[in-house]
Amino acid sequence: MLARATEPTDAADTFDFAALRASEFERLDSAGIAYLDYAASALYGASQARAHGDRLAHGIFGNPHSEHLASRHSAAAQAAARAATLAFFDADPDIHDVCFTANATAAIKLVAESYRFSLRRGLILSADNHNSVNGIREFAKRAQAPISVLPLDTKLRLDHGSASLRASVERQGGSLFAFPQQSNFSGVRHDLSLIEEAQALGCDVLLDAAAAGPCGALSLREHSADFVACSFYKLFGLPTGVGALIAKKSALARLRRPWFSGGTVEFVSVAHGRHGLRTGHEGFEDGTPNFLDLAAIESGFAFLARMPRPSLRAHIQSHMQHFLGLATTLRHRNGAPLARLYGPRDMEQRGAVVAFNVLQNDGCVLPYERVEWLAREHGVAIRGGCFCNPGAAEKAFGFDAMGVERCFDKLERSFSIKAFRNCVGRAATVGALRLSVGAPTTHNDIERAVALIAACGE
Repeated sequence: MLARATEPTDAADTFDFAALRASEFERLDSAGIAYLDYAASALYGASQARAHGDRLAHGIFGNPHSEHLASRHSAAAQAAARAATLAFFDADPDIHDVCFTANATAAIKLVAESYRFSLRRGLILSADNHNSVNGIREFAKRAQAPISVLPLDTKLRLDHGSASLRASVERQGGSLFAFPQQSNFSGVRHDLSLIEEAQALGCDVLLDAAAAGPCGALSLREHSADFVACSFYKLFGLPTGVGALIAKKSALARLRRPWFSGGTVEFVSVAHGRHGLRTGHEGFEDGTPNFLDLAAIESGFAFLARMPRPSLRAHIQSHMQHFLGLATTLRHRNGAPLARLYGPRDMEQRGAVVAFNVLQNDGCVLPYERVEWLAREHGVAIRGGCFCNPGAAEKAFGFDAMGVERCFDKLERSFSIKAFRNCVGRAATVGALRLSVGAPTTHNDIERAVALIAACGE
């Protein structure tokens, strides 16, 4: 049953988000969609699409590896995108560089495949990591490097993060330490002071900023991570085929690429089997860049700049707090709770993401696939699954205490969610729903999501 709350107080009166919704995202209301999947992808504004369309219709852009005018137009767009990226992350251009990639995953792989893992140089991961970060361990394993994982507490925050980090370094020495600015599963925002602590212990730090969204407020002048991965579509929706590795120039110079390609070399000799890599970002941007989409980045950051960062943060937090407040009050007719939330129940160290499950009146979890189907029928866009974050999911669902390894052994060659759920038993939780909010989110969008959960209990 739905317990209605009052309209959230608008701490973002300095910016008119209702007008933004009407002018830039009217298509949501025309389609009747409550879009609440911003952690998967932000939505582009209508003016962004028009500006990019006009740019393509009237501009002449060529492969930037030439010197003619069309090539120079593309090179100028790349330079503008690089400068805008550094400005957004408050990075000193004398210290940091930007390597454009296909997405955040490709940015992470650039570091993983080029890092000097060894018996004395290992890997430290947070248990809360996207699989694109977890995959770094395969490169570390290949080098027989030590690997450790920092555990999570019951609220899915790093459990005594500083002490766990220090203990890992004492066991295995200086390492590559990789963790997310914000969890893409629970929305927890991890303590960025871990960057400085890790560096003081002799570690390099890779920060995954992809899930933090446009109000993540990462300042690389304040928290100077060695490597930061991001995807632009998670910030402003358009383009979808470009990400970036923002890296200290000194850290880039320590990497050793395992191959070379077109665009990354000063010279190659076939007869003598030699090559020379270019320095800086040019040595890491393989082949022809996505120069048409790169031209959309500067206007994407300009679109974000229309919204004062404090106003955007307040807007997003107010809607997330509204959802948390309503969801915790939902009850079945027998008084049993209708929803189980994962992570903190308030907005302290939480971003614009929350994972939850709908409960049946006996306390068992309603399979997330059923809720996803019902959500689609109701025009509510949320995501179901484990969100490519098995560590946070395992802690949230209690897999660490259930002995599920036998199911992995049994289903290794024929794995499916249905088969895994059958193996671990009906009482186990496998998968969840995720709701995430953004600049276009309205009070009505949140109400529709809560009404959807309430409908599952009828």
